[in-house]
Amino acid sequence: MSHFSPLDINKIPLSLYIHIPWCVKKCPYCDFNSHEIKQTPEFDDYVKAMINDLKNQLKFVKNREIGSIFIGGGTPSLLPIKNYQDLFNQIKDLLNLSNTCEITMEANPATVEHAPFEQYLNVGINRLSLGVQSFDDKKLQALGRIHNQQHAINAITNAKKAGFTRLNTDFMHGLPNQTIAEAIADLQQAIDLGVSHISWYQLTIEPNTVFYRNTPVLPDDDVLNDIFEIGSDFLQKNAFTQYEVSAWTNRNNPQPSQHNLNYWQFGDYLAIGAGAHGKVSTEEDGIFRFSKSRLPKDYLANQSAIGWQKIADNALPFEFMMNALRLKNGVPKPLWQQRTGLDFTVVEPILQHLQQRGLVHIDDYIRCSDTGFLFLNQVLSEFLFDE
Repeated sequence: MSHFSPLDINKIPLSLYIHIPWCVKKCPYCDFNSHEIKQTPEFDDYVKAMINDLKNQLKFVKNREIGSIFIGGGTPSLLPIKNYQDLFNQIKDLLNLSNTCEITMEANPATVEHAPFEQYLNVGINRLSLGVQSFDDKKLQALGRIHNQQHAINAITNAKKAGFTRLNTDFMHGLPNQTIAEAIADLQQAIDLGVSHISWYQLTIEPNTVFYRNTPVLPDDDVLNDIFEIGSDFLQKNAFTQYEVSAWTNRNNPQPSQHNLNYWQFGDYLAIGAGAHGKVSTEEDGIFRFSKSRLPKDYLANQSAIGWQKIADNALPFEFMMNALRLKNGVPKPLWQQRTGLDFTVVEPILQHLQQRGLVHIDDYIRCSDTGFLFLNQVLSEFLFDE
């Protein structure tokens, strides 16, 4: 494969990911880079390290604005407000944030894990993503969560009262011993509370987790399929549109996650914090992914990227499609060349073959058919090339 043209960096949107690695308690299903707080972390030092990290990445910014910022974890709301004030004051000095920059922070519903929501708005955070997971107290206990149903209801209500107009709620389905009715009840409660965005995804058992070593009883495949189909139909009937594999937004007030859209459209993103992952494009040298030390103490000692890797040309078709085809409406056809630097002829034969099989559509957009969306892994496997 050869490059069709050098990448025009100014046409590739840029975001920033910030990782806060601490949590009160590690959940048994979680394989994210999170670490239980044993003693009060050196929050001031961590913010200094992240700013130093960001300064080292400024060479990739060029003249681009930052369109979105996402603060993930761990539990980002454990970082004190004064540290967020310091962090954002310095970020704004170093980067040009767009006038519509979406700044999301993940937060858990338990009150011990966050400050009053108004304080986050005051430092510039304008979107919350609440990790509710379920409104069922027994299911929350099974998941090892430290909040309960009332905490979750209060968190959603208080976030809206504080002035948050962009609010995502995370839910999982296929929970231990979960019935179809219990899964739908979670969605009904979220809708009754007036949330505008729902992330709804199946619990998966990942290696290096407590659930992997001691797996709970999960619903069988037939029940899992029924939960997804009946739940999807329920959301659609209640004015929610699925725009990505696990993301739904109210079509009367559509608020898709701008940060996640940038990931799925193969945009660039800087990354700071322990265990953070980033992706940057260069005009002549190609596209790179990088990661940072997972352990906070190692990150504090050295903010350099430890996993710097160029995405090979023959890996770009899978990398691009793995993101783009997650979107229900796909991506504009010209985005392929604009984001990869490769001619459309590289993927055209594969797409035509998949179109003949009824799995994708190619017109002004590249997107999966309804059938292809259900068999996304099979579709993506067609884009894997030998080394």
